Amino acid sequence: MQDTIRKQIFELQEASYQKFIAALIPNIDNVLGVRMPELRKLAKGIAKCDWRTYLQTANDEYFEEVMLQGLVIGYAKADVEELLTYVETFVPKMDNWSVCDSFCTGLKFTKQNKERIWSFLQPYLISDKEYEIRFGIVMLLDYYIEPNYIDRVLDLLDDVQHEGYYAKMAVAWALSICFVKLPDQTMKYLTGDHSLDLFTYNKALQKITESTRVGADVKEIIRGMKRK
Repeated sequence: MQDTIRKQIFELQEASYQKFIAALIPNIDNVLGVRMPELRKLAKGIAKCDWRTYLQTANDEYFEEVMLQGLVIGYAKADVEELLTYVETFVPKMDNWSVCDSFCTGLKFTKQNKERIWSFLQPYLISDKEYEIRFGIVMLLDYYIEPNYIDRVLDLLDDVQHEGYYAKMAVAWALSICFVKLPDQTMKYLTGDHSLDLFTYNKALQKITESTRVGADVKEIIRGMKRK
């Protein structure tokens, strides 16, 4: 099965796209160059068949092979506890922001299992591994930035101490989404007694000012909050 799928992936690769995507993910060197719509189409097909066997035997050599596994988990239909066993197995395979973020976006069963997934995410948010922390943070920003969770989300983001660039950028990104969706609570946090390091704090402000959903007058206030 894995040989057939690898052949399909190789048939979909594009040299020009390989150069483009490889430049966006500089910390890896195993990109073939397959566009996401093609990988999603392939993943949907696998999810309708024997996806369990696929996930148990899939190859991890290429970026696209790992990405495909994450997409299949998102499309698969099963009990939440079974799906979480596959999530748990997959997370350690992530070594770049692209696989991490795409994987999180696909885990839409989170919407129907908020408290269960919330509990599941907690160990990742205190991990010493950069992409495990990023996974936890991106899951928060994808599914939990809403009134019922905002205070807990801000507390968790404040507790992240990892020095990895992609962990810090995830915190900044999450805070910008918090501000866009719930500006009052997030402004109170940003102007209060938080624990953000200078880089993460200023990156959060920058991302807020880059948002098209924040007014010009508010952006001026945010720019004035930058620290040196």
